[in-house]
Amino acid sequence: MSLIALVGLPGSGKSTVGRHLARRIGLPFKDSDHVIEQGLGCSIREYFEREGEAAFRDIEEETIHELTQQGPAVLATGGGAVLRQANRRHLHEACHVVYLRSSPDEVFRRLRHDTHRPLLQVGDPLSRLRKLHEERDGLYRETAHFVIETGRPSVAMLVNMIQMQLELAGVLPRA
Repeated sequence: MSLIALVGLPGSGKSTVGRHLARRIGLPFKDSDHVIEQGLGCSIREYFEREGEAAFRDIEEETIHELTQQGPAVLATGGGAVLRQANRRHLHEACHVVYLRSSPDEVFRRLRHDTHRPLLQVGDPLSRLRKLHEERDGLYRETAHFVIETGRPSVAMLVNMIQMQLELAGVLPRA
């Protein structure tokens, strides 16, 4: 078994799909944002507001590096993890990376009432998501070994799609 990492826009389903995938294939689930919050003792949003994005990205880089050294697991990364070249390279080399590709409109539909994501606490979150998608889509693709279009399938369907891709690639034994 190996390390499987999920990348994608905030709200693309990395944590939810990752948790279900981990359960399905019998691996531990790790969420880099959750690990960071436990270490900080406060929410990422609070830390982001107090210390700024650069300080947060330093901690995120350290955390991702540590999590990828801990053996087989399913790892959900933060939406901006791919902004740092070191993270992209490290994830690509240490993991089988799945990009959960969602359109900004889909993510907005899912997140319009979310108050916990610091990058979306702006006057026009849909425009912000479109800008994030434009900036990051190429970085997610560069990092990923697999791209899964999230569209409107259920979580179970996405997990099936990912499992099938990983089995076809020989990453997972065929069920």
